[in-house]
Amino acid sequence: MVFNSIEFLIFLPIVVALFYVLPQKLRWLMLLVASCVFYMWFVPKYILILLVTIIIDFTAGVLMEKYADQPKLKKTFLVVSIVSTLLVLMIFKYLNFLSANLSMLCAQLGIEKHWVTHIILPIGLSFHTFQSMSYVIEVYRGHQKAERHFGYYSLYVMFFPQLVTGPIERPGNLLRQLHEKKEFDYDNISKGMRLIIYGFFIKMVVADHLGAYVDKVYAEPSAYNSWSVMLAMAFYSFQIYCDFFGYSTIALGAAKLMGFDISDNFKTPYLSKNIAEFWHRWHISLSTWFRDYVYFPLGGSRVKFARWAFNILVVFVLSGIWHGANWTFLFWGFAHGLLHILEKALRNRFPEKEMKSKWLNVSLDALRIAKTFVLVTLFWVMFRATDFANMKDMFVAAVTNFSSGESLGVKPEMWLYLGLFILSDLLLFNHRFDHWCDNKPLVLRWLIYGLLVFMIVACSSVNSFPFIYFQF
Repeated sequence: MVFNSIEFLIFLPIVVALFYVLPQKLRWLMLLVASCVFYMWFVPKYILILLVTIIIDFTAGVLMEKYADQPKLKKTFLVVSIVSTLLVLMIFKYLNFLSANLSMLCAQLGIEKHWVTHIILPIGLSFHTFQSMSYVIEVYRGHQKAERHFGYYSLYVMFFPQLVTGPIERPGNLLRQLHEKKEFDYDNISKGMRLIIYGFFIKMVVADHLGAYVDKVYAEPSAYNSWSVMLAMAFYSFQIYCDFFGYSTIALGAAKLMGFDISDNFKTPYLSKNIAEFWHRWHISLSTWFRDYVYFPLGGSRVKFARWAFNILVVFVLSGIWHGANWTFLFWGFAHGLLHILEKALRNRFPEKEMKSKWLNVSLDALRIAKTFVLVTLFWVMFRATDFANMKDMFVAAVTNFSSGESLGVKPEMWLYLGLFILSDLLLFNHRFDHWCDNKPLVLRWLIYGLLVFMIVACSSVNSFPFIYFQF
């Protein structure tokens, strides 16, 4: 089931109403059933894959706690759990990619051998894989008590608002809340609804309109002039942001309706002054996951520069691979890692100094923000391109088609939608929409709600695009 569907608009109120009507002891069961229905709306049989990983990780958690005084046995349970979970991910996400590349290698070597697989990736597999892994790692470290109730653990992995594309939750936040008694609170309903309508606006009005333009250009870059290609690159930066930010915001709102607080995933990332800051503001739940479970165990920044650079490259290459089974994703992650290292080296060599003039500081910050946005936009081409040939065509067309190719016009209303989003993002800097509304006058708040609802109803794109991160 997708958020921007009639089915979800019927499903969510029913779930919320049942949540508050049912006694506390039955709420977990209702939420688990609802989460199963939500997930099975896509491909029902793939819930069996989730069940296998849930059983393995639940059992591992209990056994690690039971044998906490036997370090070797405890570590064995951890390894079995992680390897089993990653094996499931490898089979469903990367086996097609590996078999295709092995077939190509054999062809290059003159060997007549073909490995052909056509395994469909279950939606959201990467997200709930990482969420379950965080649980077993935290139990192993002694930071989290093993969950002894199989139903509550299953709900932690399958909680429907963030089941498909995150945010990736930690047991210390979500699992704890699932055991708490939630009372009906109008403030939670108000904040949840604010987040949901804002999320629908940036997804259905902004992201989907931009997607139509982006798809045309990426389908045949050489057919369009350089200005249209460069505009498509910039539009994709906003499309993927609004698409993923929209989903995360709706997820926050859906959970908040029932009193659950899940993690913020974005904090105005395109106002970052460098690539390190960008990754502190973009897909926060994933970047902090890699920080805590890969970067810190490798030594983090408490090592010499060369080793730190290696740690950064490992993290970003893994992040690239996590996003998809394609060489372009690996290249995208590697490029981000290299830029992170280069910027750190330059800051070490030429430390940034505070200028006496306030306006000069503001101007320098604006230049740094513009620089980061341009570089991130160029890197998004690697992410969006279907393969290296498509990526090359985009870059070549962007710099060689100034005097040739078709000019793909932009409808005036697209500029209006994008402008309204950029304005809202600037106003929300380091704030969440529901919190930002708290101290606003009642009349202003309701004018904003009315405008958002009107635009969702009247201005949503006729093209309904699936959420981009569904593929991961």
